Order: sequence, then structure tokens, then C-alpha cells
Amino acid sequence: MRIPSRVAVWLCIGVLCLGTRARAEEEQWTRALRTQLEKSCQEGSAGALCALEGLERRRLFEDIYEYSLRLQVGPGVHDVITLHRVVREASAGVPVRAPKSVFLVHGDVWGFRGAFLSSAESTEVLRQQSFAIFLARQGVDVWGIDLRWVHVPATVTDFSFMKDWNLGLHARDVGLGLALARSMRVLDGNAWGRMALLGWSRGAAVSYAYLNAETQLPPELRQVSGFIPVDMAYTLEEPLLRENACKGYAILDSQLKAKVYGIDIGARLQRIGTLALSRPEEPSPIRAGLTNRQLGLFVGSATYALQEPVIIPEYHFTGGQFSGFVPSGLSWTRERFFFEGLMQAAPYQSLGEQVDTLAMWCGAPDVPYDDHLSEVTVPVLYMGAAGGVGSFGLHSLTLLGSTDVSSRVVQLLPDASARPVDFGHVDLFEAGNAETLVWTPILDWLRHH
Repeated sequence: MRIPSRVAVWLCIGVLCLGTRARAEEEQWTRALRTQLEKSCQEGSAGALCALEGLERRRLFEDIYEYSLRLQVGPGVHDVITLHRVVREASAGVPVRAPKSVFLVHGDVWGFRGAFLSSAESTEVLRQQSFAIFLARQGVDVWGIDLRWVHVPATVTDFSFMKDWNLGLHARDVGLGLALARSMRVLDGNAWGRMALLGWSRGAAVSYAYLNAETQLPPELRQVSGFIPVDMAYTLEEPLLRENACKGYAILDSQLKAKVYGIDIGARLQRIGTLALSRPEEPSPIRAGLTNRQLGLFVGSATYALQEPVIIPEYHFTGGQFSGFVPSGLSWTRERFFFEGLMQAAPYQSLGEQVDTLAMWCGAPDVPYDDHLSEVTVPVLYMGAAGGVGSFGLHSLTLLGSTDVSSRVVQLLPDASARPVDFGHVDLFEAGNAETLVWTPILDWLRHH
């Protein structure tokens, strides 16, 4: 049986590629992909260098597969992004035609897999309990990105290459990813069209920055059909929050000026997750007075207590339960699943986009990422968590020019004073009831926009 050219690039290994025709088809498909990549790179202003470094295809669940394209997008060894595609297959290596598509942008700590495919690496929950798999099973063509810092290995000690990694750079990478995803969809028989853009946490800030810049392109070159910011504020309205954001900006900006361009938050979370799973009842070597398990729970349910200064009050990853001031469990996300998620953190992250976000929250100094927000007119759905950023993310929507704007903040406890233990930032993607409370409303919105 003849292998379709679009399949050859994934299947041509070992004995499957012994035939001359198969090799020719692989070369033809790879050339087409590289040609399209070069075109997309030019349109996305990625710079002089843009090259395909690697391709991977893996089965996730039933007929759902993940395709990963690793791309060199700059001259440095760490100037790398990965595009992910999670989609149903009509046959081996042939994605189904999917009228609806979405491009996902992760936030801090986790890359695409840790944010949107965490169940695929879990022994605690069903393999299909991930947002990307859920959407793909419903016929959505799911794309996403690993930003550059996700690829930086734990052995790196010099982060000078991160000096210019900021909201603007990451937004340009998202633009490149969108361009390539749209082109690849056409090659698979889908109509040429724009894609919905979903950004979670810092990924929403990157997405806001991208949309702000996209308004300056001619309409025919714009790529986004609708925007879903998930549990993130791009600007803040409350004076006290802005004051604390200004303090946070001063702290991180001073680090940038001291040439500290990367932070190891992910490496620390990896260690906390590992200890919580492997030696849960032993005293924590990281925080006195807690066991390893309790510290893992503390990271999830009292995240704000680890931040200085606290900007979003009582912000936490997961709604938790407490015995006095000591966490005793999680309310909606399985604790072992959460600990496994901590182990999926990327070791390092660039500091630049965090400084830019704090400048936006503070209102000073002026940054160029909000100059054209009033010209953003695509439909918008805001999805928040009452114990995460929640309603603090609603003010940002008022700065857009969109007229089709809706919002949903998941609040599971009736009293607003219960915010410290309500549904959290990570619960949106890891809670056992996230499919009903979060994913299905997003899917319904995608189907109608």
C-alpha cells in the first residue's frame, strides 16, 4: 500500500523507508514543510534564521495523536520553540479535517505538555484527562507552543542569552506559530482561515501583546479569530494591587539591571514535587516545620504566601483544605496529580516577560504592549478561577475594542470571603470537575465563534 506523502515524514523509519518511492515522498513532504516554514518565518519576522530541527509523532489516546515540530528561530543555541498539534487522525499519520481550531499559549513554569497535556505523563488520573485531548476528541484541531525558555536544560548556568527575551519576543514567536499552524492546516485539506487564540496565565499576557501588535497589520494578514484569556490580568484597576505591582517591578527590574536574566523557579518546583511523591512524610529540607507532602500542598493551596510582594490577594494554584495554618489536602485536584505536575515544570524561565507584565500592572514605566488594545475587535471569552486571578482579570477586557465579550469566573464556594480556598489557577486544567466547569464552556464558545 502506498504511504501518503503527508504520512511519510512520520512513518519513514527503519524498514518502512527502504523503498525508493517512500524515500522520495519523504523528501518531497519535508521540502514542502521546509518551504512553508521559511515563508511563515518571513511573515512572522522571526529573524534571519528559521529551521526545522526535529519532528515527532506520538499516540496519546485512542485516535488522538500529538505532532511536535522543533524549530530553530534565531542564531543562538537556545533560540528554539516547539509547536505542538493534538488532533484526531483519519488514518495513520493523516489528521482529520477540523473546521474549528485553537492555538494554546502556556504560562509560567510549565510548557505546552505540562499545562495542557499533563495527564499524558500521569499515573494518577486517566490519560485522557487533559484539556488538549478533550478538545481534540470533540473534533477541534489543537495547536500550541513551547516558548523558548521551556527548552533550556537544567545544566545551564549562564543566562545572558535571555537578555532580550520579553513579552515582545514571545509574542512574535506566537505569531510565527500561528502562521505555520494555519499553513499546515491548509496542507491537510482545511480551509484557509484564522484561529482562536487561548492564553493561560502569563500566556494570556503574551497573547494580549500579540493581539496588540496584530492590529497594525492589514486585515488580510491578521491570524486570530477570537481570544480566550484564561485567569490573567493584563492591567490592574485596584490601587493597592497596582502599588504592590510597582514594588514587584522595582525588585525584578533591579535583577535585570544586575544581569540576572533567568530564574530557577521550575527547578525548585520539580524538587518539591519529587520529594512530595517519593518521601511524603519526611521533614522538608526546604521549609522547616512541614513535611515534604505538606510543602507540596502548601505550594498548591497557599501559593500567594510564597510570593513577595503579594499582588493578587490569596492567589493559589489549587483550592485546599487546612488544619489551622497547615494544609491537609486539596479540594478538586488530586494531590498526587498536582505533585506529578510540579515535576513537569521547566527548570528555568526568562525574567523579561515578568518584568514587562509588572510594568503593565503598575502602569509605569510605559511599555509598548498596550498602545493599540482599543483596536482589538475579535470576540473574547474570559475564563477565570475565583481563587486565582479571577475577577481581577476583568478590567483588562474593558480596554479592548471588542463588542462580543463574555466572561466566566468559576466560584464553587458561596461566600466571597472563602476566596483563599476556592477554585484555583491550576484547578482550571487539573481538577476532576474541570471538564464540566471550564473545558466544556470553552468548547461551546469555540463552536459558536
